[in-house]
Amino acid sequence: MELSWINKLRIGAVAALGMIVIGLLAWPLAAPEDPLAPVRSASISLSGTLVLLALALATGFIGHFIAWPHGREIGILGVPFGLLIWVARSGPMQTLTQANTTPAGREAILQSLRFESIYWLLIVAAGFLGVLLAQRLRPGSGTPITVDAMKRFLRPNIAILAIAALPITVVLAHFFLGVFAQDLSISKAATQPAIGQVFFGATAAFAVAGFVVKKFLDLSYVWPAIGTVLVIPFSIATYGRTDTIQKFAETEPATWFPHVAFAILPLQLVALGTIGAVTGYWLAVRYDYWRKHETGQ
Repeated sequence: MELSWINKLRIGAVAALGMIVIGLLAWPLAAPEDPLAPVRSASISLSGTLVLLALALATGFIGHFIAWPHGREIGILGVPFGLLIWVARSGPMQTLTQANTTPAGREAILQSLRFESIYWLLIVAAGFLGVLLAQRLRPGSGTPITVDAMKRFLRPNIAILAIAALPITVVLAHFFLGVFAQDLSISKAATQPAIGQVFFGATAAFAVAGFVVKKFLDLSYVWPAIGTVLVIPFSIATYGRTDTIQKFAETEPATWFPHVAFAILPLQLVALGTIGAVTGYWLAVRYDYWRKHETGQ
């Protein structure tokens, strides 16, 4: 897909759709009572979740037609862009650590964060499902199914590559979060990054992962996007030992963290990580095109 001016307009239109439907209209479903508190899935009721899933499905469905004939490539961005509004309006992670100063309180926070990313990924997946449903209504849209495409999809090693993509994504994203999202590094601690740094750091970290997964494993952005749910569990297993959390709770300010990944909320990881994964994928596609047609390699 060439990023021509018309495709830039399509991306802008899909992003605007997501920001209006998810970011603004659905905001009351997730808005915390305390405007300074972070957006958490636990604050959304079951009925609110069902409404949010329906809105995400509709956003993907409509986004496909707005971006046609590149609906599948662009329509999936509607929900993540909508969640960006929530990312911008959410309070920072340090609000939780400042309200829980004891080691037990800090550990409880980490445990509550461990699998929260799955919730937000399901919202993004609902938007992707809407795109696929819309695509079914237009059999001629998107990439045609060819014999070569089927052989490529059914490669014998596809399962191995897919399984390998997840740890590669987690390790790369975790490392580059530490590089790109650092606000200030003090010894072995990291401070709460500003929201702009979170935007850049999380997007760039998963763009690297999306690029590597496409370039070297020839897999889509789906796998790096799934990998967003594993970063926090990996961080907890690596840096969230009980003695470390106790030390930070007793001796360090609440705005300091063992690793910057602890300062980024699950909502932020999934929304920004999905956009980053898609960006990295298309950068890899563009890079391969450049090497083949511009340099003759």
